[in-house]
Amino acid sequence: MSLLRMPEASSGRLAENVLHFGRVLRAAGMPVGTHQVLAALEALRHAGIGRREDFYWTLASVFIDRREQRELFDQAFHMFWRDPDLLGRILHMMLPRVEGLQPERDKANRRLQEAFGRGAPEAPRLEQQAEREIEIDALLSFSSRELLQRMDFEAMTAAELAAARQLIARLRLPLREARTRRLAPDPRGRHIDRRATLKAAIASYGDVIPLRRAAPLRVPPPLVILVDISGSMSRYARMFLHFVHALSNARRRVSVLLFGTRLTPITRELRQRDVDIALERVSARVADWAGGTRIGICLRDFNRLWSRRLLGQNACVLLLTDGLDREGCDCLAAEMERLHKSCRQLIWLNPLLRYDGFEPRAAGILAMRPHVDLFLPAHNLESLAELGRILAQPVAAQREEARAA
Repeated sequence: MSLLRMPEASSGRLAENVLHFGRVLRAAGMPVGTHQVLAALEALRHAGIGRREDFYWTLASVFIDRREQRELFDQAFHMFWRDPDLLGRILHMMLPRVEGLQPERDKANRRLQEAFGRGAPEAPRLEQQAEREIEIDALLSFSSRELLQRMDFEAMTAAELAAARQLIARLRLPLREARTRRLAPDPRGRHIDRRATLKAAIASYGDVIPLRRAAPLRVPPPLVILVDISGSMSRYARMFLHFVHALSNARRRVSVLLFGTRLTPITRELRQRDVDIALERVSARVADWAGGTRIGICLRDFNRLWSRRLLGQNACVLLLTDGLDREGCDCLAAEMERLHKSCRQLIWLNPLLRYDGFEPRAAGILAMRPHVDLFLPAHNLESLAELGRILAQPVAAQREEARAA
């Protein structure tokens, strides 16, 4: 009896089955391309398929790029390559459940359901409805649109992610206008517009000179966005970039930089109107996606190289990161303090706040927390919409909500 059994094919059709297995992984959300399938076949030619364990690790070494993909690959491998408990696993996945929070393992299961075509939920429809209807699907979810608003990005299937991207493109960030030194005509202004008054006096030819008044001009402040693209933030960063792309094309003076092990500006790439082309250009430019995290070093580079040119005119800074600095840099607190003093408002968006019992115990979080104005979650559509609602309020109301949180 062979130690390795392939689905609906003999060992002579190994290449075809490896190709189909790559398609399953890609449908489940892993970035698998043709070059990886060819590399897997070449690796199997050298390693052989005599032992199931060797076969597993040979494919894993080619298809797995990040640690978080390990569990998804493991489940797909055992299901595709005829695991003895395949039927039990499928039945377990197909049983309807009603739960408050799904285990971490179920996140991968839902994507595998979709990849194998076994009862995955359809993407929610985004049409405006006159009245809300309660819909019950195979997973006993109520009102798919409302469920999508509250669903964690990490738990979404590929279809749900596509629907979420459409909703994200409609979100806006209403930053309150900042007062500048430049004056604009205003009948109730406290300042006298000398040039306009002189022109009015010349045109009137009278003994009474009409006074023209002006007030300080108010404009939307520049927006600087720093996005953590380390391994633990990869999926959240991808979804947040769709939000950032919509902001970059909807308003002026938006600057975006990515950081993991290094700092990478991507403002020019996001100016492309087509979001797919824009993110493709970003992917080609960034070399440290889903790598390590050096928050302190990257913030030091930003303060030294970019702060003066980007943080003028009362700029507002959005910082998306979980605060888990792998380097443990001693300069993190000092660089956060410098960044806070250089901008009008520093807002930290942390996906870890999705947990009700979250406590800032990590050294990086403890160093960063005292130097931010707002500390908010950013793990689903509802949290991004809440960010816009809070920023539309006066600064005093924002601080009150921050203290209450």
